[in-house]
Amino acid sequence: MDMESLMAQASELQSKVADAQEKLGSMRVKGLSAGGACIVDMSGKYDINSVTINPKLLNDGVSAVEGAVLAAFRDAKQKADKLIDDVMSDATAGMPIPQ
Repeated sequence: MDMESLMAQASELQSKVADAQEKLGSMRVKGLSAGGACIVDMSGKYDINSVTINPKLLNDGVSAVEGAVLAAFRDAKQKADKLIDDVMSDATAGMPIPQ
């Protein structure tokens, strides 16, 4: 493979990855816990947009709320990880990535 071709592929890949990152910024996932009593809304770039807590959960005490928020965050992060893998895989499909 010649250097010019390699540089063109690198430029194309860079453009596709930048587009994918922009797309991820506008995509959202919701992490749930405590039967939906706690919801974390997160972008595909791990930015937290909101945290919603059902007021009834507050009756269970601080540790229950903390645990629910943490579990909802972990659920949202897991969903964002999957989303990132899918979007980046699409962006780099067919591109030879050196290993």
